[in-house]
Amino acid sequence: MSRILYRLIAGLARLAVRSGRSKELEIIVLRHQLAVLRRQLGRPAVNDNDRTLLGAIAAALPRPRRAGWIVTPDTLLRWHRRRITRHWTQPSRGPGRPSTATEIRKLVLRLANENPTWGYRRIHGELAGLGHHIASSTVWKILKTTGIDPAPHRSDVTWSQFLHSQAAVACDFFTVDTALLRRCYVLFFIHIPTRQVFYAGTTANPTGAWTTQAARNLLLRHTNHLAGSRALVRDRGSQFVNAFDEIFRTENFKILKSPVGTPVANAFAERWIGSIRRELLDRTIIWNQHQLERLVIDYIEHYNTHRPHRTLNQQPPLASNRASPPAHRHLSVVKSTRCGGLIHEYRNAA
Repeated sequence: MSRILYRLIAGLARLAVRSGRSKELEIIVLRHQLAVLRRQLGRPAVNDNDRTLLGAIAAALPRPRRAGWIVTPDTLLRWHRRRITRHWTQPSRGPGRPSTATEIRKLVLRLANENPTWGYRRIHGELAGLGHHIASSTVWKILKTTGIDPAPHRSDVTWSQFLHSQAAVACDFFTVDTALLRRCYVLFFIHIPTRQVFYAGTTANPTGAWTTQAARNLLLRHTNHLAGSRALVRDRGSQFVNAFDEIFRTENFKILKSPVGTPVANAFAERWIGSIRRELLDRTIIWNQHQLERLVIDYIEHYNTHRPHRTLNQQPPLASNRASPPAHRHLSVVKSTRCGGLIHEYRNAA
């Protein structure tokens, strides 16, 4: 713009020192050259600087002197109105939520591809653990638009209705058949307020004496974690003998027995059994009791320290090691594995 103004001022200065007749002749020549160019060229392309200069000169010239210009007076007025509109128009953000960052979308698809059994809420919980707070509906939409089922292997049984009870600890057995068709029984306890799971033992013969000793060992190892618990929910299995109940009664626990054939009465324990089967046991072959113990202990560690829970605001039972949101825009996420590579955990890179 400054270069154009400089040339204009220099031209006006040269015209000012010439005679009036030479100016008129030069103007006639320039107009004729302009008429020739119009016959050869189409519509001229002008930019904002050209519009500003022509508008400023037109404002200083009488209307009859504007004859022969490349633009009409209506065009000059339209340019002027456009400049006023652009000057007073404030930038505005479009309606709706801001778009999801591309790297977040890539991370959602990565988690879905590497974990085919994870639904959109499980992926949403993993993102919350990594410090990325987006809505679960956004995760659902990303998966749906990409052609990935947002809720794979959905169970027919819903777990939205939980047992309203004063029980603080629940226990149960679940069975696993090895490759040699030998059945193993795993006993576990779950602290209902925090959802923390405690491994009690694995055996091929769950007698009343073995179960009683497992309960005694549990209270010796986890007295601090079970402090304040005053009730125990269990089913009516023959393994839970009177001596087993007496161990908890001495610790001021009230024994709550679920009705026969009503697993929903012990929903917290049954829900955890479903989790370990879907995420671990149904995806591998167990060869012996030693392998089963190692995998169950490793999964319980993952469940207590990393796996997010909807009822705990997408936090694990032991949430002390959860990450804060990264300070930079670039996402660098590292993956670690548990249970022989069957379970994936994600954390922000240092």
